[in-house]
Amino acid sequence: MTSQSQGIQQLLQAEKRAKDKLEEAKKRKGKRLKQAKEEAIAEIDHYRLQREKEFRNKQTNVMGSQGNLSTKIEEQATETIQNLTSSYHKNMESMMKKLLSTVCDINPEVHRNFRHEV
Repeated sequence: MTSQSQGIQQLLQAEKRAKDKLEEAKKRKGKRLKQAKEEAIAEIDHYRLQREKEFRNKQTNVMGSQGNLSTKIEEQATETIQNLTSSYHKNMESMMKKLLSTVCDINPEVHRNFRHEV
C-alpha cells in the first residue's frame, strides 16, 4: 500500500507541478500580450505623429501657395484698377466733348423715308 500511496503522492505532486507550470505559462502569455499591446500602441502613436507631421507640411505648402496666389491676385487687381483709372482720366475730356456735341448739336433733317403729302 505504501507503494501505491507513494505513487499517488508522486502523481499528485506531478499534477501540482503541471498546474504550476500551466499557471506560469498563462502569466507569461498575459505579460507578453500586454507587452505586445503596449508596443502596438507605441507604434501606432509614432505612425500617427509621423503622418500628422507630413499632413502639416503638405498643408503649409498648399496654404503657402494659396497665400502667394492671393497676393498675386491683389497685385493684378491693383494694377488693373490703376490702368482703368489712368485710362478714365486720359479719355474723360474727349468723351465728354463727344457726348455733349452729340446731345447739344442738333442738325434737323428730314429722314429719307419721309413722304410729305399735302
